[in-house]
Amino acid sequence: MKLEGLYTALITPFTADGSKIDYEAFAKLIERQIAGGVSGVVPCGTTGESPTLSHEEHAELIAQTVKLVNGRVQVIAGTGSNSTTEAIELTEQACKAGVDAVMLVNPYYNKPSQEGLYRHFKAVAERSSKPVVLYNIRGRTAVNVEPETFVRLAEIPNIVSVKEASGDLNQMARIIGLTKGRLALLSGDDNLTPAVIGVGGKGVISVASNLYPKKLSRMVGKYLSGDFTGGNVIFYEMLEFMNALFWETNPVPVKTGAAMLGHCTPAMRLPLVEMPADKAAKFKALLDQIGADA
Repeated sequence: MKLEGLYTALITPFTADGSKIDYEAFAKLIERQIAGGVSGVVPCGTTGESPTLSHEEHAELIAQTVKLVNGRVQVIAGTGSNSTTEAIELTEQACKAGVDAVMLVNPYYNKPSQEGLYRHFKAVAERSSKPVVLYNIRGRTAVNVEPETFVRLAEIPNIVSVKEASGDLNQMARIIGLTKGRLALLSGDDNLTPAVIGVGGKGVISVASNLYPKKLSRMVGKYLSGDFTGGNVIFYEMLEFMNALFWETNPVPVKTGAAMLGHCTPAMRLPLVEMPADKAAKFKALLDQIGADA
């Protein structure tokens, strides 16, 4: 499986009261992504508010994503957990649903050692019938997968990629170098995309592309073809917006923006709450400045 390009970490639209997933809005979001030229979509990640989804909703959302995409782009489903047994169960369900790959976040809260991280990922990968993308995000999980651990993990045949959201370019370069390119490294931060591709990364799993898939597909395509000057024209047009996506905890800003653009309700599930009015007004001004996704 080739993992390269722009992948959208999908938001999960809810009904106005937040009680149910709004599948009508979700279907339209997926169609916008495919029309925008993305390489794939990633349901049930951090941006999809996966911690607030029930197990039934989690499985259903992944199955619906596979059905709606219908083979037109790749589907990488978030199936990680801080319980190895639970991660295996979610992974096996997603594989049966027909995803192209699964994404496993660091076990959070437990704070395992490097050996614990290795054994966790190995145990899940060995039960997965699909390729595995590891998701390293210390800021959410309190643990960092060290480059030397990635060297060991790269020896497991179906571990093929890593979404790197450490923000540490030196670490990313070391992962690429030490694994000799065995793992396709994808940026986990929109605002580091050109730098990550510059050191040998293969693309980005993006929050920003929920709203601007066409622009970001063009940008990533230019970078991957070696046209950094052309890619930078789009990047610097979008940079302040990319940074604004973290004015509040992700996915609060991007879901607020999606609601402003009429793609879904702004409903989130507790403990996430709405963006403060003053920040929302500034965020809307950034969207107005960017204009249509063309």
